[in-house]
Amino acid sequence: MVETRNEIRFILNGTDIALTDVAPDATLLDWLRLDRSLRGTKEGCAEGDCGACTVLVGKLSAEGLVYESVNACIRFMGSLDGTHVVTIEHLRGDGDKLHPVQQAMVDFHGSQCGFCTPGFIMSLYALWMRTPNPSDAAIEKALQGNLCRCTGYEAIMRAARAISSYGKAAKDPLAVERKSITARLEALRDGARVEVGSGKERLIVPANVDDFAAVLEKEPGATIVAGSTDVGLWVTKHMRDISPAIFIGDLDGLRSMSEADGMITIGAGVTYTDAFETLSKRIPALGSLVDRIGGEQVRNMGTIGGNVANGSPIGDMPPPLIALGAQLTLRKGNARRTIPLETFFIAYGKQDRQPGEFVESVHVPVPAKGTRFAVYKVTKRRDEDITATLGAFYLTLAKDGSVADIRIAYGGMAATPKRATAVEKALIGKAWSDATVEAAMAEYASDFTPLTDMRATAEYRALAAKNLLLRFFVETTGTKAPFQVSRYEAA
Repeated sequence: MVETRNEIRFILNGTDIALTDVAPDATLLDWLRLDRSLRGTKEGCAEGDCGACTVLVGKLSAEGLVYESVNACIRFMGSLDGTHVVTIEHLRGDGDKLHPVQQAMVDFHGSQCGFCTPGFIMSLYALWMRTPNPSDAAIEKALQGNLCRCTGYEAIMRAARAISSYGKAAKDPLAVERKSITARLEALRDGARVEVGSGKERLIVPANVDDFAAVLEKEPGATIVAGSTDVGLWVTKHMRDISPAIFIGDLDGLRSMSEADGMITIGAGVTYTDAFETLSKRIPALGSLVDRIGGEQVRNMGTIGGNVANGSPIGDMPPPLIALGAQLTLRKGNARRTIPLETFFIAYGKQDRQPGEFVESVHVPVPAKGTRFAVYKVTKRRDEDITATLGAFYLTLAKDGSVADIRIAYGGMAATPKRATAVEKALIGKAWSDATVEAAMAEYASDFTPLTDMRATAEYRALAAKNLLLRFFVETTGTKAPFQVSRYEAA
């Protein structure tokens, strides 16, 4: 029998917090600014893009206490149980001195209007604690999720390079106090289910995965919240009611990865950050894609399982997973079923998931030796969540150079992530040549009727999809483009 606790417990900077009155859709940003008057954390975009609201959240893991930068604007209070929240106000240096990150920003003129500065400092703080002497590439990656509207990036880069000349990361309060904070967080782990609120207006944090399965069977209409990088926008942008909400982001049983017999199994709660190292080594094209999903704050929160389960037609992970032939394990109570991932998507907003059922894990085959696999993402800027279209290609050639098998999947081209089956049929059994590829492009009209929306026009998407196939052909043959696809020109 799982015990139930009616309060959320966590540490804010150095203070123990216990909350018994929290709405399911309450965000960390609003609570910090309105309830605690900690206004150094700013509100900019309210969708996890600009980084002005960046804070650190420390949590216990197999590696010990780990701090990650997150977007407070889309981080719900229900996800904070058993964590250590660190805001800009907690930074301090020796005596009356500024913190090394803050002093470097002052001395190198990294702050102009100042609105974005706390977010930059918190992102650099997380990087400095992790890597005291980072490369320029590491600095740029750490700052992918932070926007400076005054274009002060070079000054911020200079400040980032100089932080360790102002102090040692090993002497930082978070490092010095790590042992005591770890003990305090361990004391909060009582193995209880958290339930706050009553009736429909409840937030629930299951005690473990089995408890989650039991809760969802009783509350099949509840909103499941893992990383909240999508659900957060349902609240901040669409004002949707997510009650009751079940928060599963820190369930250990959903956060494991393993590999056996050429198959990588990814728990539904594994974040992009946690998956990056394994995917980069075993399926490099997927690692490169993960590196282009939002900024570090988004990758630290967002989960691969959530990206699949929400069924967005522009989700980044489904097309490459479909092209690879991935499978999905769904669970309801103690019963499980495993299906091809591509069959999970039925129609816009509709997935093959029964009431009370949830995505438990994703099984991804490692590409066989000699096959070719590539993923291409088209966005307005490099590191952006808003995808115009994304194409994934998995090719197997026969000994005679003909196409033995090819799987092509796209996002942003239809109401669901979808394979280009007519294009595939036009290629299989034919020579992998410019003439074959050019002829196959005519079949895109049979596979897709893309929409025009804020991300791109239908014409742009159709042309981009064809050009991605051409790019794949050029890259797999090592030749120059044998023919020219017309350039898109906006009306």
